[in-house]
Amino acid sequence: MRIRVSKFGGRAIRLALLTLALVSISIAPGPAIAQGLVESENRVMIEAIHIRFTEPGSDPAIDRRIEDKVRTTIAMFPRERFSREILDFAMSRARRIPELSDAAYDVTFGEAGGVVIDVALTHRAAASPEQVRLPRFPTLYDASGAYLKAKVEALGMYYANNDAWYGRPDAMLAGNPLVVGEPAGRGYDAWVESYLHVGLYGIAPINDTLFVYGGGSAISTFSKGQELFTDKTRSYGAVEDAYAGLITGRASEDGDRWVLNVSVGRQKFALGDGFLIVNTAANGENRAALQANARWAADFVGLVQFRYNNTKAELFRVDPDELPILDTKTVIAGINVETEWHLGLKTAFSYLEVPSSTFGYFLSDGTRLSRDGLRVYDVRARWQPRPTGVPGPFVAGELAVQNNRRFSMHAVAYQGELGYAFADRTWAPTLSYRFARFSGDDADTERYERWDPLLSGGNGEQWVQGINHFKVVQDSNLVTHRLQLRLRPRPKFELVPQAWVFRADSPLNLGGNQALSFLQSRDYGTELNITGKVFWSRHLYMHGHVAVTFPGQAIKHALGDSQSNWWSSMLFIRYAY
Repeated sequence: MRIRVSKFGGRAIRLALLTLALVSISIAPGPAIAQGLVESENRVMIEAIHIRFTEPGSDPAIDRRIEDKVRTTIAMFPRERFSREILDFAMSRARRIPELSDAAYDVTFGEAGGVVIDVALTHRAAASPEQVRLPRFPTLYDASGAYLKAKVEALGMYYANNDAWYGRPDAMLAGNPLVVGEPAGRGYDAWVESYLHVGLYGIAPINDTLFVYGGGSAISTFSKGQELFTDKTRSYGAVEDAYAGLITGRASEDGDRWVLNVSVGRQKFALGDGFLIVNTAANGENRAALQANARWAADFVGLVQFRYNNTKAELFRVDPDELPILDTKTVIAGINVETEWHLGLKTAFSYLEVPSSTFGYFLSDGTRLSRDGLRVYDVRARWQPRPTGVPGPFVAGELAVQNNRRFSMHAVAYQGELGYAFADRTWAPTLSYRFARFSGDDADTERYERWDPLLSGGNGEQWVQGINHFKVVQDSNLVTHRLQLRLRPRPKFELVPQAWVFRADSPLNLGGNQALSFLQSRDYGTELNITGKVFWSRHLYMHGHVAVTFPGQAIKHALGDSQSNWWSSMLFIRYAY
């Protein structure tokens, strides 16, 4: 599907306008329907949880006690990752509270990239008997404290590039093992992707305070067209989730609460906002669905998590589900401690180590080192003195240091973000600036200094830095400046324009893109993009983007006069139960 177009990518621009038009029609008034989040949003942070009664009772003190009971039952907290499965399980328990006839939730976009959960409670009339609740799909069983639900999720995506790889796939993909057939490149290329994800998830009581839970699912993926690495049509099916766990907890009369959660198996895992770990499974190649990111579950995650009030401690071991052709046998183990303080301050510390891996580090003298033995020390903090929905500033930062017990290594990465939420203004804009640096190797020193990105990534508002540019340069030997604006014309419709500046930390770039191994300039380039997201209904989610990336002097020197600006546009529609 290749058509030669003008230098400015006219056809890609027309597709970009179509994408924005399809997303923007959601501004028109629509029905007030409760909805949940689809799989991709299972990765975002919870910004706030609001609990209210549809109609307040006659005694405010009783209402507050019921709200506290529901909050304890839900046991989800701001700055944790949202999980629709966990929230559905918790809501099934909340609906069994004797004073309630119903408990439902709704989800909207937050002002800092997360989500806000709104829980609506309905009083049971004093004389009304308890209603018999019949399961309604996707709920299959909900009785005697046990809950079983089905998961059915389908996605269709259209993705297009104009002058992918800056019009030079021959140079930018030289030696890349993912290339099969003819990849996207000069001119206009497009492809379609889809997946179907089905599974069962459940929880059941062992006694009043101990519960067993688990989940299992399978996923089938499909790709057709001129993709970034290939023009081959592919389909693939495999197990996705397969995990089990135990969870227990108590709440004292004084309001103190603790929760212990232990789980093992194929499941997702993320640390913080994805600076170190979030992409625990790989997509593309024979698995298809490269851009849809259909798979997230690691081959194995062992997790012990303990929470006491506002403090959480975790022990984990992660074996990511890598592509067979690129499998480095990496295993990551670590600890993580997070604490929520007063006045909106949250701090965290993590320690990671890699007990085994074949992933290689390359030196300018031809020496090859290994990730095996890597150690990572990470501290991070976020301060947001005003609650979500109230105008105010926010500040976030993270610092990490890497060394290796087998050889001399000192790599650093850090980021700082400053923003302000104008929550009382039209479209509730949130403006922020972020600076980030991931060290590169210095050929004049004896120690190795290139940052290892491990499983960093997530989405374009986390650590996928640049919709197009991230495909060329990942989070290593990289300095970035990002200016971002969030606009919410409606609570369930969000626009996110971004402006990026990319620079190399070091002219030595061995371990990155082969065409950029030795840089004559530190200027990678710039990117402008805009993303639109819509919760159309409880089950339907739409997401699209338009991006253009301008090559800098480092790219121009490597590719010569034949390079071009890289345009891309994408639209997907996802339907999920």
